[in-house]
Amino acid sequence: MYHELRKRGTRGQAGFTLFEVVCVIAVMAALAAILLPSLPRGTSRARLEAYAIDVAALLKADRNGALRRRVPITTELDPTARTVRSGATGRVVTLPQDVGFNAVLARRCNQRVAGPTIRFFPSGMSCGGVVVLTRPGSGYEVRVNWLTGGVEVVQQNRT
Repeated sequence: MYHELRKRGTRGQAGFTLFEVVCVIAVMAALAAILLPSLPRGTSRARLEAYAIDVAALLKADRNGALRRRVPITTELDPTARTVRSGATGRVVTLPQDVGFNAVLARRCNQRVAGPTIRFFPSGMSCGGVVVLTRPGSGYEVRVNWLTGGVEVVQQNRT
């Protein structure tokens, strides 16, 4: 009778073996390893601010280079390549595709066509301009004062 009860008790129980559980976990880990890198990752607000600070630092370095070397230095903005290139050091800040990149620049600077550039003069003055970096819900402006050549980062009010 004991053997009959024991056999009946094991026949009705359902469950998974350790091997089955390990196999399921391994398949899930493999799928996660394949799918996670392909998920789109947007630029965070903090990373957007870091890009704005990088652009501002590059512009400040160009202004300081113009003052120190006593020659005009031009920072180039390329919206197609999504880059800002220093005229003093050659350093480049490249922006990701999900960051909006816009600029309000002078048409003419020092009696010349300015194009997509911000020029700094040995006097400390500049052609001025505003570089705008945005993503949904937030944005930053990197402002270059034409009179002083000063550079500041300002958060945009977006609602």
